[in-house]
Amino acid sequence: MKLIFKKSDLAGAVNIVLKAVPSKTTMTILECILIDATTNEIKFTANDMELGIETIVNGEIIEKGQIAIEAKIFSDIVRKLPDSEIIIETDNNYQMVITSEKAKFVIPGKSGEDFSYLPLIEKDKFIFLSQFTLKETIRQTIFSIADNDNNKIMTGELFEIKGNELKVVSLDGHRISIRKIELKDSFDDISVIVPGKTLNEICKILTGGNDDEVRIFFTSNHIVFEFDKTVVVSRLIEGEYFKINQMLSSDYETKINVNKREFLECIDRATLLIKEGDKRPIVINIQDGELELKINSMMGSMNENIIISKEGKDIVIGFNPRFLLDALRVIDDEEITIYLLNSKAPCFIRNEEQSYIYLILPVNL
Repeated sequence: MKLIFKKSDLAGAVNIVLKAVPSKTTMTILECILIDATTNEIKFTANDMELGIETIVNGEIIEKGQIAIEAKIFSDIVRKLPDSEIIIETDNNYQMVITSEKAKFVIPGKSGEDFSYLPLIEKDKFIFLSQFTLKETIRQTIFSIADNDNNKIMTGELFEIKGNELKVVSLDGHRISIRKIELKDSFDDISVIVPGKTLNEICKILTGGNDDEVRIFFTSNHIVFEFDKTVVVSRLIEGEYFKINQMLSSDYETKINVNKREFLECIDRATLLIKEGDKRPIVINIQDGELELKINSMMGSMNENIIISKEGKDIVIGFNPRFLLDALRVIDDEEITIYLLNSKAPCFIRNEEQSYIYLILPVNL
């Protein structure tokens, strides 16, 4: 095999597939990237058996062939080569020679026949939306998945399609994030749980263009994302998602409108007095026309007042400040509406159309 690449094309493709290379595995072949130039195009593939990524690379095929090469050393070499043409050659003993200007590396490879290819997926059920929309939807929900495996379902996000609406839900036991997207067409009903790891990696690869489309295919066991020259295949999380509608209430005793940026910056300042690991809450005292935010910690105290508009009862309630910050940072509206029932019931941040809903449990004071 003999291939010629521009460094930018080669490095970009390696960075994409590297996201599906496991950091630890007992199967050494999974630590490899498969370089396949047996047809008229060059494909790079990585697969950790849960997440698989395949991308087509711009390059010139002088001689066809295939090889599996250890991903980390190959990536490190490509990254540090001169910004020039890179030639990759292999021989019958699976030795790879990488040449660029005066630099020459020789590294051992493996037969591509041992590599775990991506599973063949039936592409019957699918939706399509813009890369920008998908990337934003993930960004606005992914922060509230659980970061441990105590409950596997909480480490993923619910993707639910009904008619022309896609609903994406995440929760971690303390909060719920919901985004609803109106699709251009109506589709069959679908409900799957997508691993958070997959969605995080997808976010890093997507260019985020409004005119660039992503097609998403669903089966009972897998989800497939196709965009640009890349295919991402992921196993789904098995099980039934939580009955979210039972947790969402339209009842409230207090409703406030507040400037999002002002509220966000106020909470951000308060966290200066909280050491990492300290679970001290911020206390929010809501009265007519004014919200007072207070915090007391070993490092000191702080209070600040914000002008608001209020309907309903006065209320004093406490929150983990990080949970509020996470939600506020991904809301694009200039002004937000917060609904509260009492000091022990969750608060809801949502817009009138309910295209986003953030539920946050309070802290007992």
